Parts: sequence; structure tokens; C-alpha cells
Amino acid sequence: MTVRIFIPRDSSAVSVGAEAVAAAVAAEAARRGTPVDIVRNGSRGLYWLEPLVEVEVAGQRIAYGPVAPQDVPALFDAGWLRGGAHALRHGPCEDIPYLKRQARLTFARMGRTDPLSLDDYRAHGGLGGLARALAMPPGDIVGAVEASGLRGRGGAGFPTGIKWRTVLNAGSGRKYIVCNADEGDSGTFSDRMLMEGDPYCLIEGMLIAGLAVGADTGYIYLRSEYPDAWDVLGDAIINAMREGVLGDSVLGSGRRFVLNLVKGAGAYVCGEETSLLESIEGKRGLVRAKPPLPALQGLFGQPTVVNNVITLASVPWILAHGGAAYQAYGVGRSRGSLPFQLAGNLKRPGLVEVPFGATLRELLYDYGGGSASGRPIRAVQVGGPLGAYLPASRFDLPLDYEAFAAVGATVGHGGIVAFDDSVDMAKMARYAMEFCAIESCGKCTPCRIGSVRGVELLDGMLAGRTKPGNDDALLRDLCQTMLEGSLCAMGGMTPYPVLSALDHYPEDFGLAPKQEEASA
Repeated sequence: MTVRIFIPRDSSAVSVGAEAVAAAVAAEAARRGTPVDIVRNGSRGLYWLEPLVEVEVAGQRIAYGPVAPQDVPALFDAGWLRGGAHALRHGPCEDIPYLKRQARLTFARMGRTDPLSLDDYRAHGGLGGLARALAMPPGDIVGAVEASGLRGRGGAGFPTGIKWRTVLNAGSGRKYIVCNADEGDSGTFSDRMLMEGDPYCLIEGMLIAGLAVGADTGYIYLRSEYPDAWDVLGDAIINAMREGVLGDSVLGSGRRFVLNLVKGAGAYVCGEETSLLESIEGKRGLVRAKPPLPALQGLFGQPTVVNNVITLASVPWILAHGGAAYQAYGVGRSRGSLPFQLAGNLKRPGLVEVPFGATLRELLYDYGGGSASGRPIRAVQVGGPLGAYLPASRFDLPLDYEAFAAVGATVGHGGIVAFDDSVDMAKMARYAMEFCAIESCGKCTPCRIGSVRGVELLDGMLAGRTKPGNDDALLRDLCQTMLEGSLCAMGGMTPYPVLSALDHYPEDFGLAPKQEEASA
């Protein structure tokens, strides 16, 4: 009997040897005359166990990992094709605590399917949301998204339903759906994972968005640093066209939707929606002044929905199960779940999809296992390179848009990067300013000039050339100018990591602790 073996094709798994493992498994099976069917699935997101190989035994998938090519003969000897015992065996994959405690809605299929098989996608619930949307009036589709409470997962947290309703009600006959797949934040990889491991989920979400607002054309703007995602998405679009999921008659409905894949050129600022639109139009990626909003005058001057990958990929579940079912997850105005990405100095880095309301402490310790170095976790940056640094005293803060905003932080795209107590937070603050200086599009003065002056001030503080109480006050004033005067979030958020480092780690700048910090 042929045994199915699942070996990830995810680029992170490939980077630690998944291709060599797949080749070794195929060669060893052939040498032993043992028939196997190797399926290249997406990653489950347990990155400390990659390459994580799963063997299907009596309807269960038994996990082994991390597997190296030299482990393969011993695994065969141990009877792993029958689920045999071995030091690398973790039991049924679904029972691994890291996975079992999660609430995977958007990532329900992740790691379970062949990413390019539409039959596999359908067998695991795919296209159910699209089928329901095809039978609904556009306003009802938007209503389901509004009822779900879904907010933009790219970082801004703007209610998705309001954006879609605006585009639906816009007067123009030509409208567009644009997916922002320019995932440039450090410590984030959920977009990449989904595009490589479940691309039809994104395609289905964009199709539903098109039906909701009356758009028949979509664009996926993908960062050039994701060549594997480019290949998978390209193949998935071709397959979807061939099988009638995309094209002139979506699933035989007579409704048209075509999808274009556009490659970005490595500019961080093109993650900002208007800069991204400029880039798709073939122009330099400069931020546009708003208003007008892209929902009214977006791509090529037409009403445009611009959402990121996870926002659009959340929509099929919502349409399949109903807005109220999605609304049942989360807290406050932060509804549903978010795929949090654990990176940095952690024992168990990976992807964790849980409802809003979980705490940093749960993610860092219950899932992440604490620091990889064994030293205390001193700081956590949430929300990418422009997110605030949070000290241990904030680790019990619920992951919720409003709760984070109240302390000058942002949930952002759900990236979480941990640092142990060896980190120099003054140097991290300088890095944030330098990052802005390098990546600024240069259109507005606070960002273009402020970031350069910020680096100069921090260099002086790090070199001990300034007097405490002088340049730190000047730095705070500069940050306030950037916060209030920048044209987009590039300059407007750069102060977050700088100010949080000054507030929570003043000793790294040679400053006396604030009174409340000193007494904590």
C-alpha cells in the first residue's frame, strides 16, 4: 500500500533542508522498494521543528521533526510508515499542544493540503464562501463582512466592511481589488506562509471582494523578496483560470474576474497603500496625499479596495460560516483571530493563530517557550520595525487594537520579536530612525529630514557627547513633529520604537529612570 508523506515546500522549511529531506525520503523508499506518495504541503508554522515531516497512518498524520537527510534511513528502520516510535516522533500532528491550543480560522488548511491542488482545496472547505457569495446581492456580502467586525490586518485596523461599503457605493463603473502583499515588516511571515501554503484562499477572498463591490479586476502586489510565493501564486492563478474559478465566468456564474500578479521592487514604503498604487501604475512609489481616499480614487483614479493578504484571506471563512460566527471570537472592537508571528530570541518561533484578547505573556511563554538563550526576555517589539518596544511590565496587556493604542503601541501585522536582557535599547532606537531615513520616500519633510536628524541626535547620545536632559528632550520634540506632521505611517510611526525605548529603558541612553519606572 502506498503511504502518503507530507514534506513542506514552504520557503522557511526549504531554507533548513526540506528539499534535501524530500530527496532522501524518495531515494530511501526506492532503495527499499517501498511505495510512497510525497506531498509537498505548506508549513504548519512550527518552525523550530522544520523540516516537519508527516506520515499518514490510518487516517492520522504522525509528525516527525526536525528531520535531516541523515535521519531518514533510521526513520524507515523504526517503521515510521506505520507511525513507529523514534526520538523525532511527536505523535499525531493535530495533538501537538502548540497547534491544538490555537483557533485556526484563516489558517485552517495551512499545512494540511497540497497548495496547488484545487481538489484538495475544495475537499477542505475551499470555495464554500465564494459559492455563497455568488448567490447573494453585493450589499449582503458587504453586510456579512460588516457583521463579522473584520478590521484590516495590515496594521491600520480600519473596519473592512466600511471600506468595502464605500467602494460599493462609489459611482464609477470600473473598480479594482488590490491585495497588498508587500509584507516588509521584520518578524512577519504570515502573508508569505499563506501565499505559499494556501494560495487559493487569497484568490477566493479577492473574488468575494470583487463580487461585493462590483469589481472584475484584481491585482496582487507581491514583494520581490518572495520568489517562492511568486511561483506558487502564478501557478495557482493559472490553475484557477483553467478550472473556471477565475476568468469570464466564475464557477459558471457569468460573473467575470481576472487577477494580475505584480512584482514590487523592494521599497518598504510601497507597503503604504497609495505608494503601492503608484507603483502598480508604473510610477515611482511616492505616498499620495489623502483625501481623496483610494476607496473613491484609487488605482488609475478609480474606486479601489486595498486590503492586505490576511484581511482578504479571512473573508472566505466569514462568508462560509457567517459574520456572527467570526464576531464570536475576540474582544472589544477587535474581533476574530489574528495569526501572530513569533520571532527573535524564542525557543519555539512560529505562527500562532488565536483570537484577539490573548496576552503577550501567553504567546511568549506558553507558545514561544521563553527565550532561546535562557536569559530573561527584556523587550518585545510588536508590529514590525516601527512598532513600540514593550517591557515585561506590559506582557499581560491583551492583544487588542485599542488596548495597545492606549499605551502608545500597535498590534500591526501581528509580528512579535523578542529580545533578551543583553539587548541595548538605545541602539535599537537608533536602528528605527536609520531604517526610516533609508526607506523614506522623501515626499514629506518630517519623515525625510526628521529621521536623519534623529539618527544624528541618537549618535550623539550613544557617544556620550550630549548632556542628559538636553538632547533627549530635543529627540522627544522631534518625534512629536514626526508623529503629527508626516504624510503617512512611515514617518508617523517611527517615533513609536524610539519613544518607547526612551520611556522604558532610559538607562541605556545614560538617563535616569522615570519615577514610575524606578518604583515599578
